[in-house]
Amino acid sequence: MSDRTLWSYADIAAHIRVQVDTVRSYRKHGHLPDPDVVQGGRPLWYADTIRAWSARRPGNRGRIAPD
Repeated sequence: MSDRTLWSYADIAAHIRVQVDTVRSYRKHGHLPDPDVVQGGRPLWYADTIRAWSARRPGNRGRIAPD
């Protein structure tokens, strides 16, 4: 079953335990997947998209981030 909950920068930051500005920097430098949806000019990602990205991102070293 897929999780289609939409996550903002703040949700992603909480999931990977970094500051929101860090997530914005990841996107600016092409380290974050393209948004799944843009609503009112705000990029949003499906929770599954971010969980998959987080699991394979450099520096993760097997950390398990909370949901």
